[in-house]
Amino acid sequence: MVFVIKADGRKEEFSRQKIVLTCTKMHAQPQVAEEIASKIEREVYNGIKTKQILDKIFSYLKSHKPEVKIGIDLREAIAKLKSKPDFEHFVAELLRDYGYKVVMNQIVRGKCIEHEIDNIAMKGNETLFVEVKHHEQYHSFTGLDVFLQNKAAFDDLKEGYSEGKNRFNFTKPIVVTNTKISEHARKYAECRGIDFVGWKSSEEKGLERMIEDKRLYPVTILKNLDNRISEKFSSMNIVSLKHLLSWNSKGLSKKIGVSSEKMEEIFLKAKQIYENF
Repeated sequence: MVFVIKADGRKEEFSRQKIVLTCTKMHAQPQVAEEIASKIEREVYNGIKTKQILDKIFSYLKSHKPEVKIGIDLREAIAKLKSKPDFEHFVAELLRDYGYKVVMNQIVRGKCIEHEIDNIAMKGNETLFVEVKHHEQYHSFTGLDVFLQNKAAFDDLKEGYSEGKNRFNFTKPIVVTNTKISEHARKYAECRGIDFVGWKSSEEKGLERMIEDKRLYPVTILKNLDNRISEKFSSMNIVSLKHLLSWNSKGLSKKIGVSSEKMEEIFLKAKQIYENF
C-alpha cells in the first residue's frame, strides 16, 4: 500500500481514481486520463507529496493539451489575488454570476455598533450578510474565530434592523473563503445556520466548483503577468478573465500604458484558458 503526503502533512492512501478525476476536470479525454493515471501509478512511491503528483499530471497533460503550459492552478491563482479589494471584488462578481445583486463595502449600523460589511448579496427574499476571508497561504484552514465573529455581527445587525437602525433585513450569514474550513468551524456553522463556501467545502457549492461552473477564472491564473500590469488591473477592479476579455484589447492597452502587442499576447493567453477550460 502506497501513501502520499498531503500539503498539511497528513498521510492518505494513493488513489488512481483521483488522478483520473483531476485529468478529466482539466478536460482530458477519458483514454488520456487513464493513460496518465497508469504512468503515475508506476512512478509513485511511499511518502511522495501530493504536489509532486500534481506536477506529474501537469507535465503529462502538456503533450495532450498545450494550453496547460499556461499553468492552470486555480487554487494558487486565487491565493495570489490581493485580499482587499481584489478577492472581495472576485467574490462579488461570482455572486452576481449566480443571480445576486451585490453591494460592496458598506458600513451598517447594528444594535450596538457599526459593522464594515464586505458584500451584501440580494436575490428574491434573500439578503445575505457576506463575510469574505482570504488567505495567501492556501493550504491553511479558515477557523472557528471567523464564524464566531460572523454570527455575532449578524445577530447585532438583525437587532439593529428590528430597531430601525439599518435598512437591511438580513436573512442569513455566509462566509466565503479560498481555503478549506476547519472541522470545528464547520460544526459550529452547521449548528448556527451559517452558510459557507470554501475550497472543496461541498460537492455542489465548493468554491472551485462554483468558479469552474461559471468559468470565472481569476486574472492571476495568467502566469508571468508583469507586476505593473497586474497592479493596473487591480486598480481597475479587473479580477477575472471574463472581465478582462470584456474589454477591447487596444483600448485597454492605451488605458494602462502598455504596447498593443503585449496586451494582445495577454488576451490570447486569457482566451486560451477561458475558452478551453
